[in-house]
Order: sequence, then structure tokens, then C-alpha cells
Amino acid sequence: MPHPHTAPSRRPAIGTWRLHPGHAMTLRPKQTAVLRIFCGQVWATRGQPAGATPHTAGDHFLGPGDVLTVPAGMRLVLEPVVARGDTAPVHFDWSDAPAATNPARFDREVLQPTRELGAALGQAAVAMVRVLRGLLGYREFLVAGRGRVLTPLESLRS
Repeated sequence: MPHPHTAPSRRPAIGTWRLHPGHAMTLRPKQTAVLRIFCGQVWATRGQPAGATPHTAGDHFLGPGDVLTVPAGMRLVLEPVVARGDTAPVHFDWSDAPAATNPARFDREVLQPTRELGAALGQAAVAMVRVLRGLLGYREFLVAGRGRVLTPLESLRS
């Protein structure tokens, strides 16, 4: 029976690691790491290191495309979730978390607000140009009767 998340003509799946049905794996990162599931489903149980909350610890069911961040020192146990007779392994990647997931204080309190301010000022400048262009489109109405030549229909009203 084919894996529920693959087509019958199975291409090689991406992912550095494979976990076969009937096996379990324990991982404990030394620094914050990221688990990405590419093919199959896993039952992931995160342990409770000091400072863990009920939301961060406990059981998680992950499928293709799911990503789970695992803090440094937290124990993670993975086990494939398979249908009867399924022999296809789960394909996943286990890597260090990018620096963007743990922004430094300077990045969070100075650089990010500076980028947001730049974007806001850019949008304000674009809005100002649009307002000025709109007003210039109405210039003949703004100066009506002040040296403007009237059209034949406008002169009949007088």
C-alpha cells in the first residue's frame, strides 16, 4: 500500500533524514533547531526542560510541509504515523535554526523599527505625489474666473 502522501509512482523524496515505520528516534539539539517534514507523517513528543510551557512541550502530529522549532536542550522523540502495510519511510530535515528566528535585541529594537519607518515614509511620499498630481488635474477649476478663457458654452451662461 503506498504512503498516503505520495503518488503511486514515487520519486525520490528530498530530506536528509529517513525514519522507517516501527522505529523511533530521539533528538536533543545543543542549539535551537528546526524539524521540517517533507514526506510522511510523524508523531513528535517534546520533553519538558526547565522553563518549558505546556504549549511548547507535549505531542505534535506533523505532516508534509510542517515545521517545528525545537529549543536547545529539549528532548524530541519522533515516531512515524503509518497505515497498515505501509513500508515507506518518513523524510525530514533537521537543521540549526536560522538567526532570523532568534533576533538579537538590536535587530528587534532598532533595525526592524527603522525598516518599518522607511517603508511608512516611502508610502507617505507616494501618497503625497498622488495628491499633488490629483490637484494639478483640477487646476482649471481652482483658478476659474481668474484670467481663464471661458469655453463657448460657459460664456452663454453669462
